[in-house]
Amino acid sequence: MTDAEITALVTRCLYDVAPEIEGEEIAPEEPLADQFGLDSMDLLNLVIALHKATGLDIPEADNPHFTTLTSSVEYLKVRLSA
Repeated sequence: MTDAEITALVTRCLYDVAPEIEGEEIAPEEPLADQFGLDSMDLLNLVIALHKATGLDIPEADNPHFTTLTSSVEYLKVRLSA
């Protein structure tokens, strides 16, 4: 997958988890929780949605990689290319 495809995937999963923010611009480097008022359960649901969308096993210890759009894309890029 390309960076653009992974970004679209993360964005789609984020909007599925928090439909009230759909259509809002996501600042790539700003924490998602700060931008949109997401709580830890929302971020966990994002990881679960990404697991379902990609089939990747994402260990709980890796959850901190999903705090920003950029870090999420970078994590998935590495894991999907392995």
